[in-house]
Amino acid sequence: MSVTLHFRKSGHGLPLIILHGLYGSSDNWISISRKLEDRFTVFIPDLRNHGQSPHTSTHTFQDMVDDLYKFFNDHHIHKAVLLGHSMGGKLAMMFAAEYPELITGLIVADISPKNYNSENKPLKTVLEHELILGLMEDLNLVAVTSRREIDYFLSEKLKNSTLRQFLIKNIHRNKEGYFEWKINVPVLKHALNSITSDVNRDWFSERQPILNYPVTFIRGLNSDYISDQDFSGIKEIYPEARLIDIPDAGHWLHAEQPEKFVEAVLASV
Repeated sequence: MSVTLHFRKSGHGLPLIILHGLYGSSDNWISISRKLEDRFTVFIPDLRNHGQSPHTSTHTFQDMVDDLYKFFNDHHIHKAVLLGHSMGGKLAMMFAAEYPELITGLIVADISPKNYNSENKPLKTVLEHELILGLMEDLNLVAVTSRREIDYFLSEKLKNSTLRQFLIKNIHRNKEGYFEWKINVPVLKHALNSITSDVNRDWFSERQPILNYPVTFIRGLNSDYISDQDFSGIKEIYPEARLIDIPDAGHWLHAEQPEKFVEAVLASV
């Protein structure tokens, strides 16, 4: 069953819907949206099990497609550019393939339409997600009194301080005054295999070639989520797709190089 998504809205012009990635929320995209709102009416929903949107017992891409279709209808959006990062990029690709009549452009940030569980090289990214969600689940939030304690707990196995601070943005205090995760950790942990494997080349096999709307992939050159070989496969699905590389940026390219990321988005539409 689809859910009503919490969202942020700003700007004026052609609708642009930004779909965040795993552990993300609309909060993470405010600075990017401000740089785009002179050109677009920017909508940033919190996907289910994230941010301020409802927690549910399931988290599939079909669930999220249904939520997004409801979002289009609820806000009377007849055409939009979809911009999706990571998990949100896979969602954007699937939604656009299912509802091409609603799409004027597709921008995919640092994710490929592939099964990451079947690839040897990026397997470490899947293992990192397993580690992160395991740490989130193991952390006894009732027993901690400060974000510093949470950071210390995470730092024992997560050495990247930027990543830790990003994850800690998912912490808030409940009505009883205790810390809790904004994201639905158990459900996301259970869904991790489908998040990393679904919306792959097999899923697109009977839908390609896709030529209904312009498609751009934006890649962080320090990231291994989109390889040169991946892009060759992407061109089989989207023969007219463009690839824009952002130097000195990893998977969180919009946070690491926001100006260059915005330039890439504007060059895509």
